Amino acid sequence: MKKMMTLALIALVGLSACNKTQEAEATENETESAEPTGLKIAFVEVDSLMSQYQFCTDYNILLNKKGENAANVLQQKQRALQQHAAALQKKYENNGFTTRDELERAQNQLAKEQQDLAELDQRLTNELAMENAKLNAELRDSIQAFLKVYNQAKKYDYILSKQGDNILLANKKYDITKEVVAGLNKRYKAKPEVKSTEPEAKGEKKEK
Repeated sequence: MKKMMTLALIALVGLSACNKTQEAEATENETESAEPTGLKIAFVEVDSLMSQYQFCTDYNILLNKKGENAANVLQQKQRALQQHAAALQKKYENNGFTTRDELERAQNQLAKEQQDLAELDQRLTNELAMENAKLNAELRDSIQAFLKVYNQAKKYDYILSKQGDNILLANKKYDITKEVVAGLNKRYKAKPEVKSTEPEAKGEKKEK
């Protein structure tokens, strides 16, 4: 539960911008010996996109808040369990259990509380993982939807994602990150669940 949930984008799907009709007409005008024309390719810096796209910023805050809430719940349950265990131990040492059955019932109850806590931990972890996967899917969808519109005018054959050293060498003149981030932020509209965290987030920034 202490692991920070963060959004991550693995790759942007390459977009084909070729018009089949235009390709057919161009092919008719070319001779068999003609050299093929070059591909039109651009790339987006994923790290920059993740840090500058407001969607990522908003949902990182939201997921971190949910993670903190889940951790707080678990800590409270853990403290209560420890206090219960300590009370039972003290009662046992003071011969407070009059019968063996009473002791066994108390031990069984404590074991059940421990099991319930473990199940709660697993459930909250799974819920955060599912939420993270859902938001990753929304992130990919929003980027791909934007690029389809963006590429209607740009006509790139491929738009690649550049993250770390997955592309060993790239000419900066083909970097369209700023345009893409600006376009994504212009289209982005925060959902109510995100807006509810904004005053809190602003308060945190002021404190810093």
